[in-house]
Amino acid sequence: MAVLDTATAGTAGGEPIPGADAGADRGAEPEAGPVPDDVAVTGADIAAAQRLRHLVFVERGGAVARDDGRERDAFDARCLHVLIEDRASGALVCCFRLLPLARGGEIGRSYAAQFYDLSGLAAFGGPMVEMGRFCLHPDWHDPDILRVAWAEVTRIVDAMGVEMLFGCSSFRGTDAAAYADAFEMLRRRHLAPDPWRPRVKAPQIIHFAPGGRPAPDGPKPDGPTPDRPAPDRHAPDRRRALLSMPPLLRTYLAMGGWVSDHAVVDTRMNTLHVFTGVEISAIPPARARALRAVAG
Repeated sequence: MAVLDTATAGTAGGEPIPGADAGADRGAEPEAGPVPDDVAVTGADIAAAQRLRHLVFVERGGAVARDDGRERDAFDARCLHVLIEDRASGALVCCFRLLPLARGGEIGRSYAAQFYDLSGLAAFGGPMVEMGRFCLHPDWHDPDILRVAWAEVTRIVDAMGVEMLFGCSSFRGTDAAAYADAFEMLRRRHLAPDPWRPRVKAPQIIHFAPGGRPAPDGPKPDGPTPDRPAPDRHAPDRRRALLSMPPLLRTYLAMGGWVSDHAVVDTRMNTLHVFTGVEISAIPPARARALRAVAG
């Protein structure tokens, strides 16, 4: 078992995000509570996280290559970047970023808003945080890494008074057939409540229907939809479904999280991703206590 250390690097302000919804609540910078005391602006830490992201998403994951060996975008300038290192070797084993939002009216500033119609969530009244670019070093398989990562998320969420955590959970590759059981399980058990459910925005999606058929223009009203299944639909294989889900998504679901009713085909990142959210108040008390115990 590795002994792990966490570090949180922050960036303040930043330029407007290209492509962000023009109707988002602009106002001042996010007011989702105080940033934890140990946040420090360190460009070297953020560059290290971008290099790990390049290894995971580009070199191993098949995303579009970057010339400088760093996977980065305009959203990095507005996020807190969390790094988890092995104390003995100094190796960076996990990283992710967090974008604080003061309320649902700011959700148009999020990364996810590029791909999903999140107008329903604009009515959410409390502070929110988007978690993104979550990656684990492919050569490290210690289960404590994921546990420590979620403990750090818990610590930050508590410090900032966050009421909803959300993001995009990514399945590697764009072959929907490989994830038919997972998508069917999500459709049956884990769809977002209707008031919060993301609607179709991206030009190419996979709606949760038999065979995971692509729907470039969104679900058709005269065909199968998540709320009106086709008659030949069969129960998913639970074990196969869970094994094919990314660890991040499995953890969201264990905390009472929910997903969109479709996956977005992201050819640039070579993934299928689903919008994922969890209201902090809905996390089972026993799991919340366990996370806070690790977070200290």
